[in-house]
Amino acid sequence: MSLTSRGRLTAQTFSCIANGETLSSLRHLERKHTEQKLFTCRKCETNFTTLQEKKLHLEEHREKKKKLFNCQQCGKVCSSSFNLKVHIRTHSGEKPFYCTECGKYFSSKQSLVAHQTIHTGEKPYECSHCEKRFSLKAHVRIHMRLHTNERPYQCSQCEKTFTQSSILKSHQKTHSEEKLFQCSHCDKRFKLKSHLKCHERIHTGEKPHLCSHCGKSFSDPSQLRLHLRVHTGEKPYYCKDCGKSFSRHQILVSHQKIHTGEKPYKCSECEKTFAQPHALKTHQRLHTGEKPYQCSICGERFTHLGSFHTHQKKHAKEQATLESS
Repeated sequence: MSLTSRGRLTAQTFSCIANGETLSSLRHLERKHTEQKLFTCRKCETNFTTLQEKKLHLEEHREKKKKLFNCQQCGKVCSSSFNLKVHIRTHSGEKPFYCTECGKYFSSKQSLVAHQTIHTGEKPYECSHCEKRFSLKAHVRIHMRLHTNERPYQCSQCEKTFTQSSILKSHQKTHSEEKLFQCSHCDKRFKLKSHLKCHERIHTGEKPHLCSHCGKSFSDPSQLRLHLRVHTGEKPYYCKDCGKSFSRHQILVSHQKIHTGEKPYKCSECEKTFAQPHALKTHQRLHTGEKPYQCSICGERFTHLGSFHTHQKKHAKEQATLESS
């Protein structure tokens, strides 16, 4: 503690020195006894004895300021007047920023700049797991969920989970009883317009989504995305128990039942149970006698795809021997 205004040490000072108090503690005690208020708030000029009191006071100012940037329509609190202005556009539908390449409009300049990387081909964001690159940072976050198996969006009606909020919103419409979209070729109706569009391609035979590797075409873009993994070898779904990877989430879910011991698929003929649906389907052929795989060379039929492939390799080997001789 410092000297008093009269140049003498007080009794409290001697007591603190004897107890081994630090200089900062002594100064704090002196201000407490002499009611010195050395810290002033620049916003309202209120004086405080300690810096901690001033910090708490400034926090109150910040909380009051936040309330000024409160959206009157949905109650969301924004950190600044600018952020509130951008947020209000989600209610008004205002999109003042225009892409000169494709004519698409955006509610914020930041969204426009991010969108324009699609036209330039720039992909500055890279996945740390598979090195796949993206033009938007948000797309990396969504893609990473394939590796982590994170599905943060859950349906309140059936508890099914999704990687994206937009997919959840589309899914929730399937619980509605209304089927507003009717096929122009048949009487079938759909809850989602996207489902109707894909269905109508059955009638038209249209397959607009073309594989750049093999030329195979698909009626649905999601089918093309899954097919491309055949060429790229991409298997983004990892099993946490054994590290095995898969190209589809459904296959991963089915595989994980091996580790849990769960066998929900039961044969109606002999009551034997299986962990995976395709295993049950293959097993049931023993009862039905079905042999769906037929050799085009000799006509022999097989129950299992694996047996069919092994048989074909024999023909290929025989052919190679004849050609070499």
